[in-house]
Amino acid sequence: MPEKSFKYVILGGGVAAGYAAREFAKQGVKPGELALISKEAVAPYERPALSKAYLFPEGTARLPGFHVCVGSGGERLLPEWYTEKGISLILSTEIVKADLPSKTLTSAAGESFAYEILIIATGSTVIRLSDFGVQGADAKNIFYLREIDDADKLVEAIKAKKNGKAVVVGGGYIGLELSAALKVNNYDVSMVYPEPWCMPRLFTAGIAAFYEGYYANKGIKIIKGTVAVGFGTNEKGEVKDVKLKDGRVLEADIVVVGVGGKPLTTLFKGQVEEEKGGIKTDAFFKTNLPDVYAVGDVATFPMKLYNEMRRVEHVDHARKSAEQAVKAIFASEQGKAIDEYDYLPYFYSRAFDLSWQFYGDNVGETVLFGDNDPSSSSHKFGSYWIKDGKVVGAFLESGTPDENKAIAKVARAQPPANSLDELAKEGLSFASKI
Repeated sequence: MPEKSFKYVILGGGVAAGYAAREFAKQGVKPGELALISKEAVAPYERPALSKAYLFPEGTARLPGFHVCVGSGGERLLPEWYTEKGISLILSTEIVKADLPSKTLTSAAGESFAYEILIIATGSTVIRLSDFGVQGADAKNIFYLREIDDADKLVEAIKAKKNGKAVVVGGGYIGLELSAALKVNNYDVSMVYPEPWCMPRLFTAGIAAFYEGYYANKGIKIIKGTVAVGFGTNEKGEVKDVKLKDGRVLEADIVVVGVGGKPLTTLFKGQVEEEKGGIKTDAFFKTNLPDVYAVGDVATFPMKLYNEMRRVEHVDHARKSAEQAVKAIFASEQGKAIDEYDYLPYFYSRAFDLSWQFYGDNVGETVLFGDNDPSSSSHKFGSYWIKDGKVVGAFLESGTPDENKAIAKVARAQPPANSLDELAKEGLSFASKI
């Protein structure tokens, strides 16, 4: 096959790839110069929708409704948009070899793509229970959620096993959002995770107590401190139960697993510098190779605010890092300078009628403020993290847009906190004064 050649190639088809394409168009990329290569069969879309509205029985999100860049209030980039901009959208194409010294990519079908500048936006893949040799983990109706194909299969199973029993393995983002979605679909839901409380990477015990209580009030059974060690199947090879390490066996028509992800960097091993599990970049997302950039989940970059290297898996950073890299590429070509990436960590989630936001760093001591009673009608509560006498992180459930802006401002400004008791009493009013 003849080699296809482009000035710029974005490798990946997720959020970062889509936002990078939009920034290329904004910067005036010429027709024929840019290709976006994705193993998925659809143009880039806002991945967070898959664990939320995509699974709801009514008012369901479907493509083309959530192609990028609607997640940040921008124009929806339909497949035609790429054509209009002269961008080659190369879908259903899995790259199996990346030769960075010779600047070529090779697909599973043997196609060859040459580039001058490469943006690695390969994202993450899910960690599977079969990776750990869990017995029966390859049974039918055990689902993982990363791509739209996964979501489609899960939706089919939800309909086929109507009002059945679901077991969600994992107590993080996916676990909490999918447990809620399955409950909304009238499933009998159990959540299983080994940690002492849900979302331990971010939540304190006080924050988690609210969500666990709220979910329990919705009828979701929460089983902590144990893991799934095996799955039983019926004569059709479908999962029928989940065996737990503590000896319990849970009936299941559907199992959804959310036990974490890992960045997709295998193609580039030994060819670029790595750090903290990702590809090491500078503040412009350039790697140690001058014509290779890495953005989103795969990038380990300098977090200016905390003066350390970090890797961040979140849609907000995927969008912003992609835009930064493309701006840097064009600035470099034009002999101009742009500001270093100065990211404020941001995470959020929505489930049932709940909605939380977190900004900053979750290190140091914590104070809880507001009403975190799970049976309360207000749901408004939050937490501050205090390190070296300064507020470095802030969390808020059920905040208004202005209140969420206020906690973001606090996390960036890092004001002094003289007394933890005073801070707990002041609560949200402390943020609104900054």
